[in-house]
Amino acid sequence: MKKAILSSLLLLLISFGTQAQMEEERLGWKENVLTWSDFKGTPDPASPFAANTSSGISYGWSMKGSAAGKEYTYEVTSFFIPGKSWVKGGSASANLLAHEQLHFDITELFARKLRKALAEFDFVNARNLKADLQALYKHAEKERALMQQKFDVETRHSMNAAAQLEWQKLIKEELSKLEKFSS
Repeated sequence: MKKAILSSLLLLLISFGTQAQMEEERLGWKENVLTWSDFKGTPDPASPFAANTSSGISYGWSMKGSAAGKEYTYEVTSFFIPGKSWVKGGSASANLLAHEQLHFDITELFARKLRKALAEFDFVNARNLKADLQALYKHAEKERALMQQKFDVETRHSMNAAAQLEWQKLIKEELSKLEKFSS
């Protein structure tokens, strides 16, 4: 009896762990890398949109003391979440995929902007290091959200091909300007 309970508990834990790993799968940004097979989430039937890209930025920092003083390091990552990104059946066109890629590219653009801000940040003289760094991150996220919204409005969620081409050019140029802050 104990063996059966332990086996069931172990199976439950393995199942839970596997599910958590699937939900947490993340893809790092690489230029023009998304394919429709990356969109593994279940489409929202109530959504008026044909697809959804779930992407984000994470950051971390650390400080270590040594004889030479304090050393600060940081890491910024832009990522795509396959399990939360989806496309509705029959909607998977090349134009729509290019639109969703641009959403991910905008995320990378703001990851680069955050990396630049952190590279220029005065860690040594910061008054409230944790709050100051969090403010930099929140600013980048706010600006990213605003650009994502503007992109969708101006392209009418991929329906305006001419506007989308303009956005592709703009994002490519902006990414190029910040190439030294790429991941």
